[in-house]
Order: sequence, then C-alpha cells, then structure tokens
Amino acid sequence: MTETKKAQIGVTGLAVMGANLARNLARNGYTVALHNRSVEKTDALLAEHGSEGDFIRTESLQELVDSLESPRRILVMVKAGAPVDAVIEQLEPLLDEGDIIIDGGNSHFPDTIRRERALAEKGLHFVGVGVSGGEEGALWGPSIMPGGSAESYQHVGPLLEKISAKAPQDGAPCCAWISTDGAGHFVKMVHNGIEYADMQVIGEAYDILRSIAGIEPADQAQIFAQWNETELDSYLIEITSKVLAQVDAKTGKPLVDVILDQAGQKGTGLWTAQAGLALGSPVTAIAESVFARALSSSNPAARQQAQEQLPAGLIATTGIAAGDPEFVEDVRRALFASKLVAYAQGLDLIARGGEEYGWDLKLDTIASLWRAGCIIRAELLDDIMAAYKDQSPVNMLLAPQFTSLMEELVPSWRRVVAKATAEGVPVPVFASALSYYDGLRRDRLPAALIQGQRDYFGAHTYGRIDAEGAFHTMWSGDLSEVNAADIHVH
Repeated sequence: MTETKKAQIGVTGLAVMGANLARNLARNGYTVALHNRSVEKTDALLAEHGSEGDFIRTESLQELVDSLESPRRILVMVKAGAPVDAVIEQLEPLLDEGDIIIDGGNSHFPDTIRRERALAEKGLHFVGVGVSGGEEGALWGPSIMPGGSAESYQHVGPLLEKISAKAPQDGAPCCAWISTDGAGHFVKMVHNGIEYADMQVIGEAYDILRSIAGIEPADQAQIFAQWNETELDSYLIEITSKVLAQVDAKTGKPLVDVILDQAGQKGTGLWTAQAGLALGSPVTAIAESVFARALSSSNPAARQQAQEQLPAGLIATTGIAAGDPEFVEDVRRALFASKLVAYAQGLDLIARGGEEYGWDLKLDTIASLWRAGCIIRAELLDDIMAAYKDQSPVNMLLAPQFTSLMEELVPSWRRVVAKATAEGVPVPVFASALSYYDGLRRDRLPAALIQGQRDYFGAHTYGRIDAEGAFHTMWSGDLSEVNAADIHVH
C-alpha cells in the first residue's frame, strides 16, 4: 500500500501575503498544504497557481494537520490579535509534542512572548516571524526575522532561509534566527518604525523642494532618481521617483496632487514609539513620523479651519531661486542626515529591547537581513553592518564612519531646517532628528533645571557633578543641601 505523501509545511490563511508565501515555498521545492477558513479561497489559489509547485488541498485544520510530516510546521497568516489566538486555540489540541506553529503576521511582540510561553508549557513550539517586503517580497523573497527557540529554528530555518531574499552584495539569505520568544516580531516592529520615519523624511524633502524651491513633481522625479545613485540609494528613494513621475489618467495632473493627503497606519509605528517610551529609548524621529500621519488624517475639519484662521507669522529670509542646485543638494544632505538618525534610534531601541527581555541581539546580523527584500533596504546598511561588526558603539552615530559623515551633512541640515521653519513648511522629523543629534552632542542639557524643579515640588532628589549620592534641597527653608538619605520623603 502506497503511503500518502506528506507536506513539509502547511499554510493557513490565504489572503495575499499567505498565498504568496505558499507559492514561494512551493516554487522552492517544498510540498505545501493549503488551508483557509473559506475553502473557495483555497480553490481559487489552486486554480490560478496550482501548477507552480506541489500543493495539498485541505478543507479543515484537522486535514491540514494530518497532511504534514513530523514535526509539523504550520504557518499562520491571519490578522494580528484575536484571530491569531483563535487559530492557536483550534490547532493546539490537534498537534503533538514538538510541533511548530509559525506566526508570520505583524503581531505585537508581547503577544508573541505570551503565546510562546503558553505553548512551550504544552510541549509545542511557537515562532514569531517578522516578514517584510509586501506582496512582491512574500512571493519572490522577503526579509525574514524569526524568533522562538533555537531548537525550533533548526526545523523552520532552512525553509525560511531558502525562500528569503538574497543580498546582492554576497548572496547571503536575508533571514537568520534573531533570538528567543518575541525577538523576531520586536525587530520587525522596529524595522517598520524606521520605515515610518524614512517615508516621512522623504515626504518632507519633497515638500521643501516644491514649496520653497518651486520644483514640480515631474522634475523632482528626476532629482530623486539622481539621488538614488548616491549614498541615498534605497528602495524607498527609487519608488519615490516613480510615484512622482506618475500622471493621473483622469485629470492629467501629477498623481501625487490627486491623492488625498491623509496618511494611514496599521500600528507598528505606534508600537515602536510606545516601546521607545517604555524602554527610555528616545525614538523621536519615529514618534514624530507617527504623529505626522495622525495630524494629516485624524481631524481634517481642524486642518481646514486652521488654514483659514491661524496666522503664519512668516519670517523674511533670503529667497531661493527656483531649482537652485545648491539648495537641492542641501536638502539631499539633510534628508540623509535625518535618515541616519532614524536608523540610529531604531538600533538603539533594538539594543535596549535586548537588554530588557534577555535577547542576545546581533545588530550587524540584523542590519544584514535588511539589505534585500524589505522596505528599508538601502546601500546604507553595509556601513551599518561594518559599524557593528567588530565593535559596539553606544550609538550608531558615534561609529567613526558616521561621525565623519555628520561633519559634512550637518551644516546643510541646519540651513534646511531653518529655512523651512522660516517659510512655515512643517518638517517634524527633519527638526526632531536634528534636535536629537544636538541633544547627544551638548555638554549640558536643561535636564539640570528639570531635576531642580522636581526636587522643589516633590523632593525627588538630584545628583551633583562634584559628589556621589542623591541630594535634596530644603527649598522653602534656608536652601541648605542635605544628603537624601537623611530625609524622610512622604
């Protein structure tokens, strides 16, 4: 009697991302079992793409589980949150010890930590996998950031590495084990946070070039294409050139002028900002990019009223000639400097997350995973890898190659932020990134005054530059200082 062929992996949830990952796995030689809550979607996938590889059709989770070789590997591609928990609840009683559930969605990393621990107690593996690259990446090779146990990676790693993007520099797979439990989803979350900031600074550069230098979208498309031949070479700069070149078929206008200026979000940028606050990592550029999207879309009526009523208070400055090449170059440098800060902030948050959650995170490896397949892939990542390979700078900007680069970029950055502010052009990430940079390099910050205020109204104590320990001043008395240990603070 011939034994029924088993699949190496199963995929449940066949919306675009799940379907494309299933096709990618099949195209790379794996037998893939398919399941979807509505079997019509499974049949549609097989009808259109069934010839691309070896698929097994299933109509229930029990059939899906029965179709898999041991240890079973099941990739769950459903909406983050409660739907993931619902699928886990249905799968759990059907699985055997050592089987592996893989969550390939944009789940919040605390949920992944919780799920991994709960399933580990029952002898099951849970792997939270960050997948970046959108629909095309899922089909042809995404950047993949898996967490979970090292043991589980032995079973899922070879499959994920095979279907991942390959870095053009050395052919290395853009997939590697990140660390335990929620580390993969944490790193993917920060990746998306950097993506938010990167997109926002590109938008700010576009606005500056148009509002101050008078450069229309079609001409900007050429400028961004030229910038993509410089150290700004990246996927987002490349597609920006194409977006700006697009003409709306209906009106004949640049398409960017027809698109409603209200940006949406799906939560990962918000989570990154929240994690920065929780871990004390100042991801200001990322947070400002989230707030910029909120400002664009949360209250259109307020924006309309403000256009009519709020005074501009513009400051007269030296004019910029239309298309001034020196100003265009200043904007390019300011964009690159702001982009560097976004990466520096994201990597700092990843490092602090590793310390907080006990993850052994290799920042050079993480940077290597972003070189292809993902949205923030950029030439810059080679320099970031080098910065962290043989050393661990306390901040990316303090690596020698970046400190020397900043010397070239900062004067342009200051000129652009000053000009945009004087002209009333909002540059929240350009400006906040510059303030972050200046905050790092200042010898004294106004935090000393804040500590004085906190001690005045709450006896919170403060440190001194000339002595160890914590101190408190009797502000309403003779203003003499006493050691905080001698004060009983109510």
